[in-house]
Amino acid sequence: MPSDCISYQSSGYFTPLITDYLNQKENLKPLYNRFPTLKNFEAQIAEKQENYKPEFRTTLVNTLLEQYERIEASSLTLQNIQLLTENNTFTVTTGHQLNLFTGPLYFLYKIVSAINLCEELKQAYPEYNFVPVYWMATEDHDFEEINYFNFRDKKIKWNRESTGPVGRLSTQGLDAVLKAFASELGPGTNATYLKQLFEEAYLNHTNLADATRYLANELFGQQGLVIIDADSAALKKLYIPQIKTELLEQLSHGKVAETAALLSDYNIQVNPREINLFYIQDNLRERIILQDGVYYINNTDITFTEAEILAELENHPERFSPNVIMRPLYQEVILPNLCYIGGGGEIAYWLELKSFFNASGITFPMLLVRNSVLLATEKQAAKLDRLNLTWADVFMKQQELMNKKVKEYSEFELDFTEQKEHLNQQFEKLAAIAAKTDKSFTGAVEAQKVKQLKGLANLEKRLLKAEKKHHSDELARIAALQNELFPGQGLQERKANFSEFYLEFDGRLTEALLQRLKPLEQDFTIIVL
Repeated sequence: MPSDCISYQSSGYFTPLITDYLNQKENLKPLYNRFPTLKNFEAQIAEKQENYKPEFRTTLVNTLLEQYERIEASSLTLQNIQLLTENNTFTVTTGHQLNLFTGPLYFLYKIVSAINLCEELKQAYPEYNFVPVYWMATEDHDFEEINYFNFRDKKIKWNRESTGPVGRLSTQGLDAVLKAFASELGPGTNATYLKQLFEEAYLNHTNLADATRYLANELFGQQGLVIIDADSAALKKLYIPQIKTELLEQLSHGKVAETAALLSDYNIQVNPREINLFYIQDNLRERIILQDGVYYINNTDITFTEAEILAELENHPERFSPNVIMRPLYQEVILPNLCYIGGGGEIAYWLELKSFFNASGITFPMLLVRNSVLLATEKQAAKLDRLNLTWADVFMKQQELMNKKVKEYSEFELDFTEQKEHLNQQFEKLAAIAAKTDKSFTGAVEAQKVKQLKGLANLEKRLLKAEKKHHSDELARIAALQNELFPGQGLQERKANFSEFYLEFDGRLTEALLQRLKPLEQDFTIIVL
């Protein structure tokens, strides 16, 4: 299974903020703790070891063991959970929504990034232990983002309503989704496995959190992945001091606003509210709003005085849920974590949080952009060679790629840059003559220059169009291949589901990812299956 790679920066699919972060631009350095290099982990380990409360380890391990009672964990996963009791054990964490049947491919890439980084860290720092953690976003509520997955351009969707935290959502009704999925899969050993995997995950577990835990464990349990559901009274109890500060002082709002000023040249990802907490129950997830000394639960009749809400926090910490601003702090409070692995959008909002972490006295983790992958078949790679394309070519915008290739195919020059430059020089001489004789001619000379250049540009476009028509067969084949690799002219990893590739390549898919992905190298990897 050969592979190739191109840099994230040259792929054309990363924002200026992430590109500047990867290039370690000076203006962004105040927004993170340490850049993720193997050497920098030494100082990160020392800082986290000093900062993390050792007594939290017992609660963490007991909670994980309780959650794993519902599934069969691998010996390596159970070993990793037990290692978390020891002060020389640290985590590398990635998080993701509870997308139906994993959702898009990059769910796998995040987890493999965490697993492979832990292995690399163990080799570099053998006196410590490193545990890969998948943080399930069980308290999210945006059901429309997770209630489907794509299979061969078909949308397999779960039609139902959801109002509370998605992790608590009943899996009732997913038998209909399995039926629709099975009809698309067809016969075969791999198809049977996928149907059984879906059935075991979603029809034999009562809520979405348990189903997702089972699924992720089946895919990556043998690599020692530890899956955590932080929607837990015991874990929330560890976070009570930070929740209390948020309720009484609204610390996050001011601190994140400070950081936002440093990101004024970029698109801000998230804007903090005055209180960045939700109040949750099984079918309720609403913002907590403070007005005139009273705490209101948005869109309900529930209210609390200050004393009442603090009592509610002590008695029922599980009813308080962090939003996108507070969740990262929660993660770093309860886990002995060194590094968070996320996509570009996630890293962008983490960069808003450094001053908030500093004010909270919690170590800011290292931020690693997850691995990105383009999967291709040997047949597609052969087509690429026949069409005289490089992998960098297929990452181009399609119109740019068509223009580039037609210029290569053409027997004569299609770029009129030389002629335009010559025309500009001639009109510069005419303008100089006009200025010396009669200045009223200057405007006429300029107008003629614009007209001539426009005419030349139109000729260039017409010639390019004619050559495209002449080479239409080759260009159509190029477009067809690019559309296969970049569905909808977007990244494959954001649309396709792993099942599409598992159906043809079975376990070789995850084997290839585990073998090829190098998290700290931060290249866009092309894997030919």
